[in-house]
Amino acid sequence: MNPGTPRFAVVTGAARRLGRAIALGLARNGWSIVLGYRNSQAEAEQTAAEVRALGVQCVICQADMSQPEDLDKLMRCAIESGPVRCLVNNASLFEFDCGKSIEPESFNRHMATNLLAPLVLTRKLYEHIPDGEQGVVVNLLDQKLDNLNPDFLSYTLAKAGLNTATRLLATELAPRLRVVGVSPGLTLISHLQTQAEFEQAHQISPINRSSQPEDIVSAVCFLVDSPAITGTTLLVDGGQHLVPMARDFSMMNS
Repeated sequence: MNPGTPRFAVVTGAARRLGRAIALGLARNGWSIVLGYRNSQAEAEQTAAEVRALGVQCVICQADMSQPEDLDKLMRCAIESGPVRCLVNNASLFEFDCGKSIEPESFNRHMATNLLAPLVLTRKLYEHIPDGEQGVVVNLLDQKLDNLNPDFLSYTLAKAGLNTATRLLATELAPRLRVVGVSPGLTLISHLQTQAEFEQAHQISPINRSSQPEDIVSAVCFLVDSPAITGTTLLVDGGQHLVPMARDFSMMNS
């Protein structure tokens, strides 16, 4: 890239919650942002305005990660904006099922959104980057993979597949792409929790706290700016993966 040319990072699910925080964190580090969102247009526009206020560009693109044509649209929008050198696969489907309730439709939607979409977007980024240059893919995973329980089975299986793919793609797509992962702990309140339940669960760790959004943002930015790191995943969870759990945090009081 020519000096002074904006470098773009695609962040999926970036209108709100953790994706929003990641987009703003990368923007503070000088990245222009392609902000992918599914339904939250007003929040996407607000986040985009905050990104632009940091002095970088921001393009928003509506895309449903379960729809192949929307993956094409998102990356086409990104590439038309400028050179893309970073992809953060943050968008995720998180709906309850278990071995006693799993159904093909829910399983397939989790696999499409949480596993296939990141793989397809990674391939498209690989195809976009010219020889002699390098990009980075950050996959958002979950401490749950290191502390298994039977809740949210389809979600867990999809994230486990993405965890494995992180190592496989780091080998196959090098040196053009580095591929890394971040596994948060309980970071933001779930729609299944009360505030009191969230605060109680958040303290279940060896250091009496789980990850805050700023912890995840710091980890993502560190990995993006660390050219010697690939094929590995950082657990950023306050050590929650060290405390065995029979149920998911959001189901503790069920």
